[in-house]
Amino acid sequence: MMQHVHLVPEEEEEDLYSGYNEYNPTYDTEDLDNDVAFQQAVKTSHGRRPPITAKIPGTAAVRPVGTGFGPRVNLSSSMGRPMTGAVQDGVARPMTAVRAAGFTKTAYRGSSFDPLGQSRGPAPPLETKNEDTPDEKIRQLEKKVNELIEESCIANSNGDLNLALEKAKEAGKKERALVRQREQVLSPENINLDLTYSVLLNLATQYSANEMYSEALSTYQVIVRNKMFSNAGRLKVNMANIYLKQKNHSKAIKFYRMALDQIPGAHKEMRIKIMQNIGVTFVRTGQYADAINSFEHIMSESPNLSAGLNLILCYFAIGDRDKMKKAFQKLIAVPLGIDDEDKYVSHSDDPHTNLVMEAIKNDSLHQMERERKAVAEKYIMTAAKLIAPVIETSFDVGYDWCVEVVKTSPYVELANDLEINKAITYLRQKNFTQAVETLQMFEKKDSRVKSAAATNLSFLFFLKNEPSQADLYADLAVSADRYNPSALTNKGNAVFVGGDYERAAEYYREALRNDSSCTEALYNIGLTYKKLNRLEEALDFFLKLHAILRNSAQVLSQIADIYEMLEDPNQAIEWLMQLISIVPTDSRALAKLGELYDMEGDKSQAFQYYSESYRYFPSNIEVIEWLGAYYIETQFCEKAIRYFERAALITPNQVKWQLMVASCYRRSGNYQKALDKYKDIHRKFPDNVECLRYLVRLCTDTGLKEVQEYATKLKKVEKMKELKEQRVRSGRDGSGRSRRDGREGSASSDSGQSSGTSAKGERLSAKLKTLPGANDPYETSANRDIDVSYVDPLGPQIERPKTAARKRVEEEEFADEELGDDLLPE
Repeated sequence: MMQHVHLVPEEEEEDLYSGYNEYNPTYDTEDLDNDVAFQQAVKTSHGRRPPITAKIPGTAAVRPVGTGFGPRVNLSSSMGRPMTGAVQDGVARPMTAVRAAGFTKTAYRGSSFDPLGQSRGPAPPLETKNEDTPDEKIRQLEKKVNELIEESCIANSNGDLNLALEKAKEAGKKERALVRQREQVLSPENINLDLTYSVLLNLATQYSANEMYSEALSTYQVIVRNKMFSNAGRLKVNMANIYLKQKNHSKAIKFYRMALDQIPGAHKEMRIKIMQNIGVTFVRTGQYADAINSFEHIMSESPNLSAGLNLILCYFAIGDRDKMKKAFQKLIAVPLGIDDEDKYVSHSDDPHTNLVMEAIKNDSLHQMERERKAVAEKYIMTAAKLIAPVIETSFDVGYDWCVEVVKTSPYVELANDLEINKAITYLRQKNFTQAVETLQMFEKKDSRVKSAAATNLSFLFFLKNEPSQADLYADLAVSADRYNPSALTNKGNAVFVGGDYERAAEYYREALRNDSSCTEALYNIGLTYKKLNRLEEALDFFLKLHAILRNSAQVLSQIADIYEMLEDPNQAIEWLMQLISIVPTDSRALAKLGELYDMEGDKSQAFQYYSESYRYFPSNIEVIEWLGAYYIETQFCEKAIRYFERAALITPNQVKWQLMVASCYRRSGNYQKALDKYKDIHRKFPDNVECLRYLVRLCTDTGLKEVQEYATKLKKVEKMKELKEQRVRSGRDGSGRSRRDGREGSASSDSGQSSGTSAKGERLSAKLKTLPGANDPYETSANRDIDVSYVDPLGPQIERPKTAARKRVEEEEFADEELGDDLLPE
């Protein structure tokens, strides 16, 4: 085998690097010191060339140097070569390839020094582009179509859907014109399919965004049916989404499956998403078994939180307890791909390292991790609250099972939240004892959990009207977490109930310093300043709260009430108008509007709002009284009768309203009905002096025989009334003299009580003025004597301070409506 191999002898080997060190000795600068000619040229002027100027040739001719205009002298350089430009043997030496910058032959002929060639003038203009060529027209049209597509997408992202659709349609028209023009110039094979695909897809998307679903489906069909578009089959997912919006679930499932068949297995994530859409569609149709198959496949191939929660919901719908437990365990085991929080804790004393760690803590990637973890906790809490009452014989046992499972998972901190949610469930069942016992278990936990439990306990005792216990647990919550705004608000509530409004305001201010968006603290501090008669400050806080809660009826009512107290009825009316725009059926707000318009002298507007208030709540005595007095004043006594009859029906033991009915009959000229009514009143209230006076007068005017009988009864009743008044006066005088010294302290307390009811007495006296007098039983007082007091639209509890707490997104209506954001820690 080796006999055919010939080795090269060593003496025949070639030097691969030979010749690289050989160079022209002329370029050897190392031996210049030994070069005699070079040194001679340096030391003398023998090797120097005279400078050449740009003057006229005659000037250079007188010099003894050989030039193109001087004598023909053969000059040699130090190297033995002729001078450049010298004339040898009557022939000028040709110009060399290397010339000094700026020196040309024209310099010797009298031209000026112009190295940049400026004397030649400006450069000739560029050739104009011929835009009339077919290729240029096609390029311009393509550019215009792309610009329209971009403008359509930008308009869609800005929310201007109509403009986006118009741009998409215009792009479609331009693209069709482009296709026709291209077919005339080029062969059909050169059509830009990518541009056509982009135009059609954008048009279909804009149709779908504008809810023009039939047009969108037609456009998608054009794309899908064209075999020249590669990977167009996956657009059937978009078509399925449209069918799902149209609630055509069968076609949606069909197109989802068609799209799933046309997507290769390498695109695993897209296939999982389509499978999830199929499962959701089955859930909407009630086909839970098929939905379970889809979600189970997802959880086995690529588990995610959404599929896990949907799987639990399907098992809950069919009532399978064991599979609910297994699905809950699968949901907890879903990997989030989030690193441990310990990596963001710096264990070094290096300031630079600490700054880097602080920057990493707040970067977008860490924020995304926190959001993903928050979503996972929300899903787990929702699933636990859903299945806990049904997976075992009782809900507390189910909660205990969920807590144990959570404790063995990466979400250990959720176990405490589940326990608190267990207490909330007890509250929903009105089992306050069990709720308190559950929350009291957290008193020995860490500070965060202890503060949350104590806050909830303070709220519970506040609801149970036990302010001392509420204050005790509020102190415990504040001591466990001084920066908990809910705990500080509850502490302020306990102090507010005790009447110490200054201290309550301080706690509310501290809660706002810790959380400026704590709406309960904002409301309560406004209420506190209102109690302290610091109306301007209270108004500022309520206006700030209105900026946060735009549609809160309570806030609007308080603002209107403060403006009324500030004697600004126009502003009060404006805010009440906003209030009734939110709660148009609120009879109290409508009655208050009527009262304000009545104070302003606008009787027609007052009558309108009082009538609306009566329509929604026909049992308000103040509204009934005003409407009756209004009709009497306008000489429509017949219409006033039905209002006074309703008042008599509401308060049958008050003779006032029945007397008003009889008076209206008399004013309208119906004396017989008036007499019958007075007789009926006399049978029910035989000792009423006013009724007997009216009977005597009516019988006298009509000449009835019963006049003597009623006159006798009237004298007896008046005599008995006088004796009773004398007895009362003498008893008061005697008791006042005998007990003046012994009851001096209690008298002072009675004075406080009487002052507390003075407003009510004035209001009652104003109402009694509407009764007919003895001399003129048919006259009524003017409307200014009618006092219609106002109560806030949401009832008397509006004056009670709100209890603070954090609103949970996933909480049921109970926590939002009845407990008012108060049952979970911050």
